[in-house]
Amino acid sequence: MTRHLDAFRRILSRNRAASAAFAALAALYLMALAAPWLAPYDPDDESRSHSWAPPSTIRFDGIRPYVHPVSFTFDDDARRVYVEDTTLRAPIGLFVGGHLFGLVDGSANASGARLYLLGADSRGRDLLTRLLHGARISLTIGVVGVSISTFVALLVGGIAGFAGGRVDWLLMRVCEIVMLVPAFYLLMLLRAALPLDWDSRVVYLSIVLILSFIGWAGLARVVRGLVLSIRERDHVVASRALGVPAWKILTRHVLPHTWGFLAIQATLSIPGYIVAESGLSLLGLGIQDPQTSWGNLLQEAMSISEIQLHPWSLLPGAFLFVAVLSWNLVGDALRDAFDPRGDE
Repeated sequence: MTRHLDAFRRILSRNRAASAAFAALAALYLMALAAPWLAPYDPDDESRSHSWAPPSTIRFDGIRPYVHPVSFTFDDDARRVYVEDTTLRAPIGLFVGGHLFGLVDGSANASGARLYLLGADSRGRDLLTRLLHGARISLTIGVVGVSISTFVALLVGGIAGFAGGRVDWLLMRVCEIVMLVPAFYLLMLLRAALPLDWDSRVVYLSIVLILSFIGWAGLARVVRGLVLSIRERDHVVASRALGVPAWKILTRHVLPHTWGFLAIQATLSIPGYIVAESGLSLLGLGIQDPQTSWGNLLQEAMSISEIQLHPWSLLPGAFLFVAVLSWNLVGDALRDAFDPRGDE
């Protein structure tokens, strides 16, 4: 394993795209972890008078940043237009109200100003705040879901390949039944069968379990094939001849040889889980407002007119694109590290 990690580090040092992707993922997960502190507002802090406010223009008085309060009027086409009140200033400070930065409380309350670095949504909630909090669901649901499905695949595939006979036949037929059903339709069916008014934590757990249920079968068949090959190696045959218990042979001498493949497969599978959760939330079957994920944030970018008038509503899609692309690039680098030719 140490040899493969060294190879992975060498590949990252040579492959700029993979190195940038690894750094991007590290930054995204750190931002998600520190979301309550990095975000300037709470995710449910709304101001209806700032609905669809554009990104704030930050100005400087010497070295101290500030923003002007904004209010809206309507143009000749009845479109909302925000204008600045240049007679008032709201200074931006560090470590304000338990957040890394924000408007100084007294000036913000007096002027009615809001700080929107990436703009606001239809209810006047800060988009940056909701993106950071949404990352906690969209990014972790892939890791947790893949971990569960990989564990189930390892268990089922390992037992099937090592035991053989009727056990192998029965477990593989179960895998084939699961694989026969179109994944996304099964995903929608299972989620739609559950109550839509559940608490967001229960919804999160149910989506993780549904995604894991869909994703384990194909991987289990591959693990079974690997185990069938590994169990014929000399050290495994020798362990059997010495009377070592079957479970100990399986866990110590067989399954560890599949970890390289599973690490690659898990890394390359995480983007699919992220996209599946986003698709469910986009369709209203996943995480529900006021809880936030990148998928349900994209609900407000469902029409061309909204995108034209408020282009910042597409930013959750940009974050999704970066996360999915980065996981794929890191997965490719990991595959090269575990490939014997990667050391050449």
